[in-house]
Amino acid sequence: MKQLTILIFLCLCFTNCNSQTKNTPNLTTTNNQISCTNKACQGTYRGAEFTNGDDIAHQFSNKMAAAVGDQLKTLYKSGAYSKVDFSNLKMSTEGMGSGEVTYTLYIPFITVNQKCKAFTSFDHVGGWNHAPALSQRKAQLKDVVVQGHQLDISDLKTTKEGLQEYWIQWKHQVVQAECQ
Repeated sequence: MKQLTILIFLCLCFTNCNSQTKNTPNLTTTNNQISCTNKACQGTYRGAEFTNGDDIAHQFSNKMAAAVGDQLKTLYKSGAYSKVDFSNLKMSTEGMGSGEVTYTLYIPFITVNQKCKAFTSFDHVGGWNHAPALSQRKAQLKDVVVQGHQLDISDLKTTKEGLQEYWIQWKHQVVQAECQ
């Protein structure tokens, strides 16, 4: 009977330990929320700036760029020809330097009246407190632009905490092949 009581006690302890582990918040867990409409994509990342030397917060720019590119393609295919409105793009990085950051992006769209004035791909180049490697990104993207067209690149966008980004849009070679 004593052995059965000890066994039950141990089982309860291990079960309790497992459930506590599952409910303990992990500080490196991110909260990426992105939503897109026919007017804009917006989103917020809340979490660690860096994990094991990796720039975790800045990876939100990658996720947002992918979402914007997908939305531009969706809009194009539905006949709602659009491009990103660089002049009204908003970025903020509150809490940078504290270990936890809230990185918010608002990327609005402008509708255009002709399909070949639209853009269907989107990317970025940038980072915290250093000049973005724009010439390298241009070289990486030179072969993905529809022949006869160029990359459309924003002015340098910066947050007061030091994030610097160039945002880039172009005509997708397959989606907009007829625009050659």
